[in-house]
Amino acid sequence: MGTIYQQRIAALRELMLSKSWDAVIITGSDPHCSEFPAERWKQVQWLTGFTGEAGDVVVTADHAGLWTDSRYFIQALTQLAGTGVELHKTRVPEQVLIPEWLAERFDDDSIIAVDGLCVSAEYTSSLPGSIVSVPNLLDSLWDGRPGIPQTPVFTADPGESRSDKIGFLRSWLNGQGGDSILLSSLDDIAWTLNVRASDIEYNPLVISYLLISEGSVEWFVLKDPVEDPETEQTFAALREEGILLRQYADVELALSQNEGTMVLDSNSINHHLWNICGGDVKLVPSPVQLRKSIKNRTEIDGMREAHLQDGLAMEKFLYWLENTVSDGVEISEWDAAVKLGQFRAAIPGYRGDSFETISAYGPGAALPHYITPRENAPVIEPHGLYLCDSGGQYDYGTTDITRTVPMGECTGLEKEDYTLVLKGHIALAMAVFPAGTPGCRLDALAREPLWRAHRNFGHGTGHGIGWFLGVHEGPQDIRQNLNPTPLVPGMITSDEPGIYREGLFGIRHENLVLCTEDGSDEFGRWLKFETLTLCHFDTSAIIPELLTAEEIEWLNAYNERVYKTLSPYLPEEISFWLRSKTEAI
Repeated sequence: MGTIYQQRIAALRELMLSKSWDAVIITGSDPHCSEFPAERWKQVQWLTGFTGEAGDVVVTADHAGLWTDSRYFIQALTQLAGTGVELHKTRVPEQVLIPEWLAERFDDDSIIAVDGLCVSAEYTSSLPGSIVSVPNLLDSLWDGRPGIPQTPVFTADPGESRSDKIGFLRSWLNGQGGDSILLSSLDDIAWTLNVRASDIEYNPLVISYLLISEGSVEWFVLKDPVEDPETEQTFAALREEGILLRQYADVELALSQNEGTMVLDSNSINHHLWNICGGDVKLVPSPVQLRKSIKNRTEIDGMREAHLQDGLAMEKFLYWLENTVSDGVEISEWDAAVKLGQFRAAIPGYRGDSFETISAYGPGAALPHYITPRENAPVIEPHGLYLCDSGGQYDYGTTDITRTVPMGECTGLEKEDYTLVLKGHIALAMAVFPAGTPGCRLDALAREPLWRAHRNFGHGTGHGIGWFLGVHEGPQDIRQNLNPTPLVPGMITSDEPGIYREGLFGIRHENLVLCTEDGSDEFGRWLKFETLTLCHFDTSAIIPELLTAEEIEWLNAYNERVYKTLSPYLPEEISFWLRSKTEAI
């Protein structure tokens, strides 16, 4: 396969030579700075074969490099083999990021080309030389490039009207001294308008822009003629509320004709639109990110229901997996992923998975973002560890859960790592902390048991999650990066420490937790976490001596709650099996 990518890079270099470009940057994002782009904007994958969710490429006359972080090092080395593309590691002490790398090789007279639609306005300001913005830069090279998706649009009911949300934005805009605000992040737009679609796989989003001023709301969403009844009904309701529906491409004309002060989201506005915007421009983070991260009562109740239903699917799946493999039936990683999807699809209100299921046995699980092969997938054997990271999108919430499952006899090292990661998970789940504490100050709680054993993991410990929106959302997180955003009641975040041993196995224990109040005293307000996820932790691979009495108490109480909550809704044989799985240690 490497030859295909070599040919594509060679064709890009011919284009560079004809345009006198010294370097080209191709990012893994889209015009909305999305983490997960639609097929049209998977440009890094088309050019290099790398399928990871985070990666940018630089091509010069004599070098092609991919920059990505530790989640994808093993994957990148495998997928880039034979392409001529070199891996550049990020989020490591010795990292040299793209702006610095380019500055070491090019002076102010150099010309660096970017697809201005797919690189942020802030990012280009850090680059050396002269920046040439070429929207859809790869169009002339990419035969059969997919178009812009347009899937049915429907209405969500999160317990707050879009008119209230628009009112919130107008009030915020007045405080900023702005005349209008352009929302460019797709999850911001879906949240504001209470709309959902499937323009991006696993993400219930509509590819569009939303322009709000004191006197108007313009949604740049139209692409092809609308023929879907559900979309027509949704659009009619929007028009009745005075929202003007416009062509997606018309956003360029609207911005170029701006005469007042327009506020743009510094985290998601692309270079091209920022560059053509008329009038005064103010770049600030979108206020929607923080507002939508704090879930209201309807959203919290919906997330609880989603996790109950999702937990039932998970327990049915784990029962099926254990019994099928122990009976000697050959089950591949892909077979398991499909079966779990079938259990979720039977849930009322299911809208699809929230991301591609990571179904990995043994060595595959050592890749945090392993892609389960559809063909010739490894077989799950009746020993060692199987990791499954998955989630669902429902009309009433979004889930994300990882369970590492002992399939039989485990080695001493597997048990030790399994227990240490669980200690870290429990430490974070039990955390009590002062109001105003950011997630970066809690991250070490989940790592400390691993650090004491001189072990670690390269990804973040926790990410925010949306309500029937993106499985990853900010602004909060729990990771070592110095993010100052405090955790506040109503935020839902993952708790997912792990450990990965290349060529052997990987372990990750993940639940979603809700930040809640824990009282006040003379020292201030206190916060804690409520675990939302409902699925037992298998205790057969635990070394009890490595757990404290408090950790054992938490684990036993959690498994007991899982049993009491789920067993009334499970078939008798699965309920009986779950009872045995949740017995106290």
